[in-house]
Amino acid sequence: MRAPLHRDLSTLVDWYETLTPETLGRMGEFYAADAWFKDPFNEVSGLQAIQHVFAHMFATLRAPRFRITGRIADESGAFLAWEFRFGAGRREYEVRGATHLRWNGRGKIVYHRDYWDTAEELYAKVPLLGALMRLLRRRLAAR
Repeated sequence: MRAPLHRDLSTLVDWYETLTPETLGRMGEFYAADAWFKDPFNEVSGLQAIQHVFAHMFATLRAPRFRITGRIADESGAFLAWEFRFGAGRREYEVRGATHLRWNGRGKIVYHRDYWDTAEELYAKVPLLGALMRLLRRRLAAR
């Protein structure tokens, strides 16, 4: 038997888009206690560990915010396309990526995998590292 479609994907999307340090406490409404999370920098299991990843984001970045730009869902999970904006140092950044979610039989997230290209979306925008990334891209690109 397949898991039911997440109870209300729009409520989850709204939570992501309005996420603040104060609303992190609501994560248990959406994530199972044994949920797994992976992005290019973290791989953790358990609700508290996932909350810690998001709390770290708020502690180290200025005004981080997500905007969901697309969604595809069925009874087993969803893919969300997103834009992530934040400030760091004197700069503002925008990263585009996607999240793959799977839910359990009660409609809670048990699998959260973020996909985004760190080289293009982040490293290439950092001043000195960006110059190196552009040089590598020019040398490795098909002519």
